[in-house]
Amino acid sequence: MAKLAKKYAEAKEKIDRERRYDMDEALSILPQIKYAKFDETVELALRLGVDPRHADQMVRGSVALPNGLGKQVKVLVFAKGQKEKEAQEAGADYVGAEDFVEKIQKGWLDFDKTIATPDIMGVVSKLGKILGPRGLMPNPKVGTVTFDIAKTVKEMKAGRVEFRVDKAGNLHVPVGKISFGKEKILENINSLLETVIRLKPSSSKGTYIKGMAICTTMSPGIKIDPIYARNLTK
Repeated sequence: MAKLAKKYAEAKEKIDRERRYDMDEALSILPQIKYAKFDETVELALRLGVDPRHADQMVRGSVALPNGLGKQVKVLVFAKGQKEKEAQEAGADYVGAEDFVEKIQKGWLDFDKTIATPDIMGVVSKLGKILGPRGLMPNPKVGTVTFDIAKTVKEMKAGRVEFRVDKAGNLHVPVGKISFGKEKILENINSLLETVIRLKPSSSKGTYIKGMAICTTMSPGIKIDPIYARNLTK
């Protein structure tokens, strides 16, 4: 643990904590402050000018990252009949209905994403207390309660991510692996930012994206000038 703390401190010294970097420079610094032996995930953090205590200022959605997340995603689909067949053909790892509800109630959670057809939600709703706190409950607001099963499964397997603002108005979203390189990570970031900007609540006044930072799984964060996000809409 002491060795890791020393490496973290060394990485931290390479960053000016008071400065807001431009996006290009921040992405160039990330590989320099990486010290873990595994392929770390890159995460973007956003501080939004919203008050999530008000329902009309909740920012929540999903985005299919153009370059994915660089990890295998296990997808569970709750469906029956033709939609069950569509899910299997699209590459879903698990497909079923009551059988998987019972399995999950007994403690099974070997999956990363869930999708459900609207007609099966009466059965799936029994899992609210189990899947809800883990962010795994199918939800129409992020497109995981749908009859468009094949498209949604393919997007999930390719690297679609869901996000939801926390109580403090922050978003923390993975945008790829450090091994992707600057260009692919930037493409993913731009797709995420464009989606978040598009979801700006009409009741949110003033500056929407107030702060940005990027980091890897183990590295300290690098502050980014939020003007980068604002310029995407120009």
